[in-house]
Amino acid sequence: MTNVKWKTLFISLLALNILVILFVTILVNLPTKDKELIPKVSHEEDIQFQIHTNREDLTRLINQYLDKEGLTGSIHYEVYLTDEVELYGTMPFFNREVEMKLTFEPIAQKNGDLILKQKSIAVGKMNLPVSYVMNLINERYNMPEWVSISPNDESIYVSLQDMELKSDIRVKANEFDLENDDISFLLTIPSSLQ
Repeated sequence: MTNVKWKTLFISLLALNILVILFVTILVNLPTKDKELIPKVSHEEDIQFQIHTNREDLTRLINQYLDKEGLTGSIHYEVYLTDEVELYGTMPFFNREVEMKLTFEPIAQKNGDLILKQKSIAVGKMNLPVSYVMNLINERYNMPEWVSISPNDESIYVSLQDMELKSDIRVKANEFDLENDDISFLLTIPSSLQ
């Protein structure tokens, strides 16, 4: 009788092991959910990135862009961001190059563009009318198409959305607070690139 008991227990244990293995195999092969594991990504909407930077890095980027695109032309100029936007360059005056410095207050617009309101101007030691100097800059300096100089308003309109970047990426200014070094942009990548 001990032999029969032992055989019955062995067969029961073997059957139990087979059932556990079968149960685990079935569970492993069942999907985790009714939905797919890979989430679906919408390809219809543009992708947007929020970019935060500082004055120093943006100054370097602006001047590299001007040099790379050949926008400084025959008359060299540079832009520096301090508590305001500073433009340094030279202008011709009686067959001489005279140094000049213009400063602007940047104002971010709701549409993401920038207006640079002229604050001060220094042309050598001369006191020239602002509209005259800005008109000279407009005529002599090679500015990008998306930058419009308004000598009468003493301002420069920077249409960031019209700036031509690779892959049709668009830029909008969110914050442009130079005094607090709080500069942020929104980059929009068209969905057609995905």
